[in-house]
Amino acid sequence: MDNRQAIGSWLSGPRAAAEDMGVDFGYRGQRLGLPQEGPGSVARFGRRLGGLAIDWIGCQVIAFGLITHGNATATGNWTLALFVVLSILTVATVGFTPGKRLVGLRVVAEDGGRLGIGRVVLRTVLLALVIPALVWDRDGRGLHDRLARAVQVRI
Repeated sequence: MDNRQAIGSWLSGPRAAAEDMGVDFGYRGQRLGLPQEGPGSVARFGRRLGGLAIDWIGCQVIAFGLITHGNATATGNWTLALFVVLSILTVATVGFTPGKRLVGLRVVAEDGGRLGIGRVVLRTVLLALVIPALVWDRDGRGLHDRLARAVQVRI
C-alpha cells in the first residue's frame, strides 16, 4: 500500500475503509426497518441541523425581544430554557418542533409510534447538553435519540 492510499483511508474514516474491504453496512435506517429514501426514511444531518437552527433562532428572538428586553447577557440562558420547553411541549404533543416541521421532519419512536413524555424529556435534556447529539451511530442518530429510542424521519 502506498502512502496516498493509507492517508486516503485515514481521512475517509473507519466506515469508508471497512466498505473498501467489502463490509456492507446497508443504508441508514435499514436495521430499524425504515425505507432507504422518501417519507419515513432517516433524516439526514443537514435537515436536522436546519430544523435545530430555526428553533434556536426563534427562541433567541423571543428571549431577546420579549423576555430580556434587549439584555444580551441574559438572552443565552433564556434561549436555552425556551428551547427546552418548546421541544418538550411540541415533540410530546405533535411529534415535531416548528423548525423540524419547516424542514419536513418528525420525531417518532423506533417502532414508528409516538414518544411518551418521559422519553421526550430525556431526549430534550440530552439534546440541551449538546455532547450526546454529537455522538452518532451508523444510522446517523445522535446518542440523545438512541437513548430515548427515537428516530427523526422525513415526513
